[in-house]
Amino acid sequence: MKQILEISRQKQIKDSFFRHNIHTVFCDDKKDVHDYLSAHLKENSKIAVGGSVTLNELDIIKFLRQPQYLFIDRYLEGLTREDMHEKFREAFESDYFITSSNAITVDGCLYNIDGTGNRVAAMIYGPKEVIVIVGINKIFDSKEEALHHIKNVSAPKNALRLNKKTPCAVTGQCINCLSLDRICSSYVELSYQSSKNRITILIVNETLGY
Repeated sequence: MKQILEISRQKQIKDSFFRHNIHTVFCDDKKDVHDYLSAHLKENSKIAVGGSVTLNELDIIKFLRQPQYLFIDRYLEGLTREDMHEKFREAFESDYFITSSNAITVDGCLYNIDGTGNRVAAMIYGPKEVIVIVGINKIFDSKEEALHHIKNVSAPKNALRLNKKTPCAVTGQCINCLSLDRICSSYVELSYQSSKNRITILIVNETLGY
């Protein structure tokens, strides 16, 4: 049975992020997300993305490969490690940066963990606009709940997906390891935007990513 985000909770979240200069939009499904992007993204705009299971589940990469967009495609076949880092650097000069978030809280904060740091860095500074797409499974009532989710769900599942040789990929729990494959190098709390509405969060009424 599809989970429904109550109207009162939607208002609480929207009001909290509004106070922090972050805009929120509620979407029912993938079609709503694509409709929003079609209406919002300008033709010939430069667009980059952060690595995200959520974006793949919503077919955002395929959507951005349309000819009217200048997509900085980090998923092209045959990219070398240096090619990939060049894509990351190019993203800082993009018009739009589209990504997901590991967790958001009802008091208006975004919580993320990153290995390389390119995703959280671009969310903080560089791209003109940032669009964050999350499912309702990423909403938490407190910072403590958000961080618990990141350490015991997001990081272990990502490590396993990326074939990383980390303890969490085996046990499903973070032990704050110092593995060479560690993917949780940077914890970032985004709690306010000095540039009003630079960040927009699309909250989709579905379970997406982890």
